[in-house]
Amino acid sequence: MILYVGLGNPGPTYEKTRHNIGFRVIDNLLKEYFTNARAISKSSFDGELYRQGDTFLLKPLTFMNLSGDSIKAVVSFYKISISEIVVFHDDIDLPLGTIRYKVGGSSGGHNGLKSIDSEVGNDYLRVRLGVGKPARKSEVVSYVLNSFKDEEEEIVEKMVNFCTKVAIEIPKLSLNELKSKYSLKGGQ
Repeated sequence: MILYVGLGNPGPTYEKTRHNIGFRVIDNLLKEYFTNARAISKSSFDGELYRQGDTFLLKPLTFMNLSGDSIKAVVSFYKISISEIVVFHDDIDLPLGTIRYKVGGSSGGHNGLKSIDSEVGNDYLRVRLGVGKPARKSEVVSYVLNSFKDEEEEIVEKMVNFCTKVAIEIPKLSLNELKSKYSLKGGQ
């Protein structure tokens, strides 16, 4: 089994924001590779959950800071191991267009990851999607809750498409193989 989770916030207000890049990856996976996935409706999941075979795709609708609640409900119900969880999320510590992979470690101040770590632990695969950094630390919240600039969208689309293709390979590869073959630097 594998559970792909895209982090973001629900609603049209947040749809194109930096914080919602994880949702965009899940939407793209559903469009490109999991076209036969069926939606699973269960209110206790607090999210949009889809299943195709042994693959689950989740967009928590709890808002970013409570993402762990939704993931915990799905993981508990389907008996999914923490090592079978892949989380796609925005990362302000990486330049726009960069993709890196990590298992464990700190949340780096990301409230969605903090929530997941507290609910299910931190030994899951993180796909870190670089969204760039604001000029001042005090601007982080407004920065991630604002949309990408028009001139950034081409890089974002390339990153989302690349990530979608890599996601299919993740179950077959070790962390070191992922890092060496599928890291992306600044949208190259």
